[in-house]
Amino acid sequence: MTRFSLISALLLAPMAALAQPAPPPGTATWFGLHYIDTSTEGAINGVRADETARIAMVEDFIAEDLTGRGFALTPPPAEAVAGILNPVRSNGADTKIARGMGSDYAIAGEVQKVSNLIQSVNLTLRDAETGETVRAGSVEIRGNTDDAFRRGYSYLLRNVIFREERKE
Repeated sequence: MTRFSLISALLLAPMAALAQPAPPPGTATWFGLHYIDTSTEGAINGVRADETARIAMVEDFIAEDLTGRGFALTPPPAEAVAGILNPVRSNGADTKIARGMGSDYAIAGEVQKVSNLIQSVNLTLRDAETGETVRAGSVEIRGNTDDAFRRGYSYLLRNVIFREERKE
């Protein structure tokens, strides 16, 4: 393979993934969102009540969107996730739990607070049987408000997780 062919293949691979049809609805184990505060604010001031409420609000927002798309969501048993810090980065523990529950998918996300202005929000949808990532995406948002979080996850759901090839 020539160097040009290799570079082209690497650059076009993400586009090919997005050209795939959106994942079909099914049963899913919904792990919710894992919050990561890498800002100095969190280390100094501790957990903020408004941020805790915002994570719960956006988890409900995502669950409503997924349910509206035909997904039947079930939370994992508390004892099954007790030893997992972050389901997105659990070396397959999320899909093992989802598979054991009879789910088609394992769905989890992360919110990383870089500063009070910059947040990184992401969502991962994995096949429970194979453990393969079906769709995943990340969006940087500006602002630490309910509206910014809703807009960020709305964009991520519409334009990455459930994006379909556009017909011209």
